[in-house]
Amino acid sequence: MASSTSKLIPSDPDKVMVTRHINPSILICSTPFLRFGRIKVGGRGTVVKLASGNLAVFSPVALTDTVQKELSAFGNGKIRYITALDQEHHIFISAWHDAFPDAKVIAPETLPAYRQKQGYTGIPKENWVLFKKGEQSFSVSEEFDKEFDMEYVHAHANQELVFNHKPSRTLIEADLLFNLPATEQHSKTGGSATSGILTRLFCAVNSTKGTAIWQKRFIWYAISAGDRTGYNKSVSKIAKWDFERIVPCHGDVIETGGKGIFEKVMAWHLEAARKGQ
Repeated sequence: MASSTSKLIPSDPDKVMVTRHINPSILICSTPFLRFGRIKVGGRGTVVKLASGNLAVFSPVALTDTVQKELSAFGNGKIRYITALDQEHHIFISAWHDAFPDAKVIAPETLPAYRQKQGYTGIPKENWVLFKKGEQSFSVSEEFDKEFDMEYVHAHANQELVFNHKPSRTLIEADLLFNLPATEQHSKTGGSATSGILTRLFCAVNSTKGTAIWQKRFIWYAISAGDRTGYNKSVSKIAKWDFERIVPCHGDVIETGGKGIFEKVMAWHLEAARKGQ
């Protein structure tokens, strides 16, 4: 782990992490996380039990004693897939790969070089499953492909991977959509999830409440500005998936009505896609 991450994550994650099963096949691990070392956005790892009993983890958090106990009692306890949902959500990838060396490491194509530049330890080339720009469909393995819709939002500044667990109708994503404040993720810190002027401002911009106008503007004018046409195509593809719940890495889980919230936040992009823009 790079030394610069010490200001972002808690020194003793086990004390402040919240683990819970949101349904029989999905375990979430929610923990405090400070963007830029100051803004309370929270972090979340998601573990999905496949029909085979094998486990897939998305955006893994610290592999604490509590997490390992949860894993041993979940499915067959074997992590077969470790996913960095974008090129920023990879801090704990090495620790998980060390613990589960046979697991496939799923990531955007930019991540290996990005990690090397930041000084993270290497992962064998044969373990990587990299999503690449220009591919029309994606494949990880037969058992994985059966259960997930997949999209690589390469037009997003952070190179997002988005997955829909079809059996539970659960969208799993990192920075594509925020649902702040991160109430659950900061619930064991003894403080408010909205304390601090920068946190309050960031929460206001990245809320899904009401019209979500500020998050819509942030995504339209900032996040997607580099390749809006590509972003529109990816969002349009995701909007065709069947999902009810959204599990974001930042902010609270959206248990119901997730499809409608997604369509609300991405409305401008969906309209542009319909117009061929």
